[in-house]
Amino acid sequence: MPPRPLAPPPLDVDVLVVGAGLSGIDAACRLSMEGDRLSWAVLEARDATGGTWDLFRYPGVRSDSDMYTLGFPFRPWQGATSIAPAAEILQYLRDTADEYRVTERIHVGQRVTRLAWSSHDRRWTVTARRGDGEVLEHRARFVYLATGYYSYASGHVVDFPGQEDFAGEVVHPQQWPEGLPVAGRRVVVIGSGATAVTLVPALVAEGAEHVTMLQRSPSYVAALPNVDPVADAVRRWLPASLAHGVVRAKNVALSSLTYEFLRRRPVTGRKVLRRRLVERLPEGYPVDVHFAPRYDPWDQRLCLSPDGDLLEVLSSGAAEVVTETIDRFVPAGVRVSTGEVLAADVVVTATGLRLELGGGAELVVDGAPVDLSAAHVYKGCMLSDVPNLALAVGYTNASWTLRADLTARWFCALVRRLDARGLAVAVPRWDGSGGADRPLLDFTSGYVQRGAHLLPHQGSRRPWRVVQSYAYDVATMRLGRLDDGVLELS
Repeated sequence: MPPRPLAPPPLDVDVLVVGAGLSGIDAACRLSMEGDRLSWAVLEARDATGGTWDLFRYPGVRSDSDMYTLGFPFRPWQGATSIAPAAEILQYLRDTADEYRVTERIHVGQRVTRLAWSSHDRRWTVTARRGDGEVLEHRARFVYLATGYYSYASGHVVDFPGQEDFAGEVVHPQQWPEGLPVAGRRVVVIGSGATAVTLVPALVAEGAEHVTMLQRSPSYVAALPNVDPVADAVRRWLPASLAHGVVRAKNVALSSLTYEFLRRRPVTGRKVLRRRLVERLPEGYPVDVHFAPRYDPWDQRLCLSPDGDLLEVLSSGAAEVVTETIDRFVPAGVRVSTGEVLAADVVVTATGLRLELGGGAELVVDGAPVDLSAAHVYKGCMLSDVPNLALAVGYTNASWTLRADLTARWFCALVRRLDARGLAVAVPRWDGSGGADRPLLDFTSGYVQRGAHLLPHQGSRRPWRVVQSYAYDVATMRLGRLDDGVLELS
């Protein structure tokens, strides 16, 4: 028997980034820009980088934000489309990691299981388990959690009545089987969120005989062009970095104004969204049955349909929407509450994500476990009474990267300030002055409501309030003071 390969040595660095997806690569690039002043490394639980964009393999998986804001501000997006497929995003992330010499510092196949802070040592001990069972204990002055807030292990699974009786295949988008045949088969997609809206036209494109989107209740769908004519024009006349900044600023402003309009004028917003759907769907299509949610726009995230691809397959008859509750699975498909059976060879349960902060790692401060659900979030990126730890949490109403990059830059500035003043520890102190507790994610989406009890809280006053506004965060994080009387530096 050949000898087992030696485990890599434990790390002892200034900063340990956990997660090598979009947020982790962004933070690592920002650390790389600090030069040789800091030592740092990245731990990744999976055997590949890219996070979300490597994990999801279902047909049509793509961004639901434009790439000029989802991409990094320091590396222009050069793709032809604004809403990019996962493969292009993944290549962009890996090319960025190579260019900024991040790849060589990523340690894949190390799942962080425990983060323990010692005030005596002023260090984190980070326990990571390799796939072969080997356990490593790394040490770091600072930890940056770039793990997002959903579980990579599994999505939200619903045990539908009679599912064992179904004669076909049942798959969840988060565990899409490689090589699953779709051509010539009837597919029912259960769900109405971004994943379902993406899957339906993609399955039609792959040759499915017929696709049914079965939803319990509707979502808002907006059709937007997949090619940005302004971006194309600007890129022809300006250098890449300047053009990227112009288009990024334009898209940030446009999305912010649209969000504010829909939130402040929900009745008018509903009418606008409805009218645009009516213009794209066949005359007499029951828009008010299938695309008129009970909630206001942006109570949940709007679903994006690039170039109206979903509306096109509905108009052609290759796909349909059924708005009904499920009675049970039967051998031939799914029976809904009216008694109708939706015939299917494949059922896709696009039933959502499962929330999980920090990749499920245990968090301990001076021997005492930290109850995340009792903590409060400072400036959207630190936890109350937890020293030298930052976490990247993106926007719910805009591109994830906009806030993630602000967080990474603020974190680097914090470490720089501490070192310049000969200090070692930064910890936000919650004393109740942040106002009444509010959910971290103020969203009515099913996956948020199911897991809200697992997440920390925000307050009602700054710096404990998590505002879904890029302009506000630029003002407070790029221009605001570190010595604000709440963040204790020692």
